[in-house]
Amino acid sequence: MSFRALRRAVALACSLALVVLRFWLIRIRGPLSMEQKAQWSQMASRTVLDALGIHYRVDGQPPAEGLVVSNHLSYLDILLLAAAMPCFFVAKMEIGGWPFFGKAARSNGTIFLDRSSMASAQSVAEQMAERLKLPIPVLLFPEGTSTDGSSVLPFHPRLIDPATSTGKPVTAAAVRYVIEGGVEERELCWYGDVSFLPHLLKALDTPGFSARVRFGKPRTYPDRRAAANATHAEVASMRVQMPLP
Repeated sequence: MSFRALRRAVALACSLALVVLRFWLIRIRGPLSMEQKAQWSQMASRTVLDALGIHYRVDGQPPAEGLVVSNHLSYLDILLLAAAMPCFFVAKMEIGGWPFFGKAARSNGTIFLDRSSMASAQSVAEQMAERLKLPIPVLLFPEGTSTDGSSVLPFHPRLIDPATSTGKPVTAAAVRYVIEGGVEERELCWYGDVSFLPHLLKALDTPGFSARVRFGKPRTYPDRRAAANATHAEVASMRVQMPLP
């Protein structure tokens, strides 16, 4: 492990300890509401990004409600989007078993999806419908997996339905990473069969990178298919047009 990676690993460990301490100090006062969980997640994400020295910029107005759909490049997307706005995530079931991060995800109200189970998809859709009643957006990665950033995969419409069937707005969001020295974005993306820990160590050793999140306008759609197609095109367009940080 290089000195850079070691320094960032120590900073990460310290920031996570601080986040846990703050959580329990708040928790002592009583159970957290769903809104408080989302707000805690925003504070925690900002603390971790600051400790790691990850600079990011947010363009556009983060929505205050409804469904947000974004492209997916890495677990770092979760920190960036949570730092940009209080929100609830829909995440794959496996994340719930990750060391620390799984516990944090469960604590902040993440909705877990077993991608191999139709019953799980139905349950998640029902949970999303309940969360969409709150003044906190729900965030979904409708590509269904993270990618190397070379393209935006088609959006799966099934879990967009809880928003379109209830008339809630859907907002497109695009994430991009830029690495110093002209290194390709894909070097920071987590995709394919790469394990979490080796990729985290690689990310910690990346010389310097920044990120940008851009939000489109909230819109309502007649059905989930129309929403999936329109937001996919919007995210792909924002990715192309997004100025580099």
